[in-house]
Amino acid sequence: MKLALYLPTFRNHVTVQELADLTDLAEELDFDSVWTLDRIIVPEASDRAEMKYPFGMMEQFPLQMPVMSKGKWFQGWPILPWLAARTEKVRIGMSITDTPYRAPAVFAAECATIDHLSNGRLNVGVGAGWMPEEFDAASATHLFPRRHAHVRETIEICQGIWSNEIFEYHGEFADFGPSGFGHQPVQKPGPPIWFSGLKDPKRSANRVAKYGLKGWIGIQDTPRELTEWRNAIAEELDKLDKSIDDLEMSSMIWFTITDEPTDQTDNRKVSNILVGTADQITEMLIRYKEAGLTMPLLWPPFADVPVSKTLEDLRQLHEEIMPKVHAA
Repeated sequence: MKLALYLPTFRNHVTVQELADLTDLAEELDFDSVWTLDRIIVPEASDRAEMKYPFGMMEQFPLQMPVMSKGKWFQGWPILPWLAARTEKVRIGMSITDTPYRAPAVFAAECATIDHLSNGRLNVGVGAGWMPEEFDAASATHLFPRRHAHVRETIEICQGIWSNEIFEYHGEFADFGPSGFGHQPVQKPGPPIWFSGLKDPKRSANRVAKYGLKGWIGIQDTPRELTEWRNAIAEELDKLDKSIDDLEMSSMIWFTITDEPTDQTDNRKVSNILVGTADQITEMLIRYKEAGLTMPLLWPPFADVPVSKTLEDLRQLHEEIMPKVHAA
């Protein structure tokens, strides 16, 4: 099991120095990767719990974001070049890039540049987005009903630009003649692509098989949910002569080590999965390992836990907990 850090770029107040301290520690502790979050806006309606959909379209959450509309957070995409320059070992990525907010060809070319800045350490995470209000702010209102198709075209355009000096594409969302886009990525045939959402095992398996996707990223998946999902997609992949063992399984999970035990009852997305004592987290990570989770994205809470506490927790995880997990 590898470890990844989900930088708290999206919270009520975060500073560049806090992000730097967390990134430096992830590098020091030999984490696999560091990821940012794609969040463009928080609608003012969220403060009144009047959004069109709950957070992440997850029914257990309110019609409200965990961050206030006047919060001081950072956009995730511009942080990637900064991460490339600041680090030397960890891989970097954004979980998840909502493709409808970006022109596919421009996105592909920018990924290639960032792959050079990081000397071949970029992961590309893609998803469809879920918040109509954010589509409005990104001037992409018309794409909301067709957002999943936009992801597919973005993947095709990325792989085409990354693998060809001259490339053309004629589709629903992009239509351009033979063109060059500058440097191709360091990684060949291109940066690994991770996808999120799309909790339809057949469609997911088809996408993995067709495009050679590297991994899947969920959010707050309990060991039970992960096992059910992994088994379902494994069955579909098997029909396509593909193995689930070739697909990385990850999930963005809120992480805090507590002094007192927490209630870790499986309550789906609102469970205290990796919030608990060191012993509870050790046991949970072992369960995840058995369920097939290859890389938890450790997500500092949106509020109430200072970065200084997260830094302590990450060290304790590395020094005390993970040796027991690896030995299990």
